[in-house]
Amino acid sequence: MVDVCRLAGVSKATVSRVLNNTGPVKESTRQAVYEAIQTLNYRPNGLAQALASHRSDTVGLILSNFTGSYFGTLLRQATRSADEAGKQLIVTDGHDDPKRELDAVNMLVDRRCDAIVLYSRHMPDDQLVQLIRELPVPLIAMNRYLQAIPDRSIALAQVSAAHMATEYLLNLGHRRIACITRPVHQPTAQARLQGYREALLARGVKVEETMIEEGANTIPSGYEACKKLLDRVSFSALVCFTDYMAEGAYRALSEKGLRIPDDVSVFGFDDAPVAAYMVPALSTIHVPIEEMTRTAFEQAVRLAAGKEAPPIAPFQGRMVLRESVSVVRKN
Repeated sequence: MVDVCRLAGVSKATVSRVLNNTGPVKESTRQAVYEAIQTLNYRPNGLAQALASHRSDTVGLILSNFTGSYFGTLLRQATRSADEAGKQLIVTDGHDDPKRELDAVNMLVDRRCDAIVLYSRHMPDDQLVQLIRELPVPLIAMNRYLQAIPDRSIALAQVSAAHMATEYLLNLGHRRIACITRPVHQPTAQARLQGYREALLARGVKVEETMIEEGANTIPSGYEACKKLLDRVSFSALVCFTDYMAEGAYRALSEKGLRIPDDVSVFGFDDAPVAAYMVPALSTIHVPIEEMTRTAFEQAVRLAAGKEAPPIAPFQGRMVLRESVSVVRKN
């Protein structure tokens, strides 16, 4: 900046007013400053500006991991939302580990992010609430509804979404409905299991724990989980808590000579792009991840600017009915 001042023949205060577009500056002076900047190839130091102004025009995003189309969709929308808000986006990975997520949060705070969006699968609710209340910058938690601070959380109504899928199968006459759940220690899995169980109980159908098998959100784990179910129980319908696990279940059912949906109806979750192209096309719960991400960033930017932010109600899932479910076949 000193070199720009010397070449343009103006003070540091004038250069600062030109760069930050604050205060009156004659047009001829402004042009002289820009010409000096171009001649010297001067580029302001963003970190120094952030230290001086206590704002960096950056938003941090922490994802559980970078795998799958779900997080790809989330990341694309996050990039669009940051661009629209005039913010730069810093993205990092929480490695599906609460401690690594906390480390990532602290790293983004140290880099003077104006706000942080954290997509957490594992950090306990009480720890999230405490973290949000103690941080010097706003943090929005995705994938979790925090009743104590509803203006800081973006979540899907998981219980009602899983209830909806199970209830639909019940309405088709199915009573032997098996389930492949996500890792059961995750809050998301617990909520979806609650919806599954509540739908069965509401129809007077006994919940059999042998009809529930745990997967790991991957195609191979869905395949293995379905094989275990087929070895120990009979069922006419299967609810999978991710579409990828449903894809693995398709292979296991086929190996047993079972046809979808004639012998077994299959219902997925997330509406991944692959769901529409599976054979038969997979019925699933659509998660409005783009809208949820956009809302998270709008809320983060609003709070970073010191504005009031309204509480955000959980988003609702939507059934996408395709070819993988049918009325139960009578024996």
